[in-house]
Amino acid sequence: MLQNIFRGLQVYTGAYALISKLKLWKYFVIPMLISFVVFLLIFVSAYGLSDNLGEWIAGIWVWEWGKATITFISTIIGGIIIFAIGLILYKHIIMALSSPFMSPVSEKIEAYYTGQPTKNYTKSTFTKQLVRGIRLSLRNLSQELLFTLPILLLKFIPVINIFSTALLFLVQAYYAGFGNMDYTLERHFSYKESVAFIRKNRGLAIGNGIGFMLLLLIPVVGVVLVLPLSVTSASVIAVDLLYDDDGTIGFEPFEKLNA
Repeated sequence: MLQNIFRGLQVYTGAYALISKLKLWKYFVIPMLISFVVFLLIFVSAYGLSDNLGEWIAGIWVWEWGKATITFISTIIGGIIIFAIGLILYKHIIMALSSPFMSPVSEKIEAYYTGQPTKNYTKSTFTKQLVRGIRLSLRNLSQELLFTLPILLLKFIPVINIFSTALLFLVQAYYAGFGNMDYTLERHFSYKESVAFIRKNRGLAIGNGIGFMLLLLIPVVGVVLVLPLSVTSASVIAVDLLYDDDGTIGFEPFEKLNA
């Protein structure tokens, strides 16, 4: 799996060039706007609510001694909790709303690599893509919250909270890569088949998702470019898996990506 995680990240090196080569930027205008607005709303909410949650957590400490320290630590933890949940909501909101706009991108990438017109095996339409995107996002959101909440509780345990941060990052990365890859898979597989396919290739999904998460760490620019770069990379991965007989990522797509 570790090798596939690195391979999922490797695709990002040629994503920008591929977008420019295939003239895909026009398809990302609305998704980039959606991404920026949603992220801004969540960031403002997280900043405003972190103090309130921190004070509520600190209220558990009934003693006066060390109260200031506990309040300070609780405020930081509160901010992390709200921001983590905010990132989860952010991912799934933009992926659901951007779904119909991402399909043409993955179609052009698939046609570029295969050298033939793409086939819509599932007969998906703009409306069906939006409905599927919302359905998948709700499914992934519920599962991600189910895993995230216990991990957040581990942050109250010294030493272990260091590892919980890494685990939380990987969980978020997996579901980000999951959503990005489905933009291509939605033409080939049913909802259930797509879920099974990505589970089988979870290492590549995590690698793509790690790139997604790292881009968000870049102020402003990251929020704008996160969808174009991550979706393009995920489309390359998905297409390669779909057309590779042994089911593993090959070297030809990477060579063509960086050509």
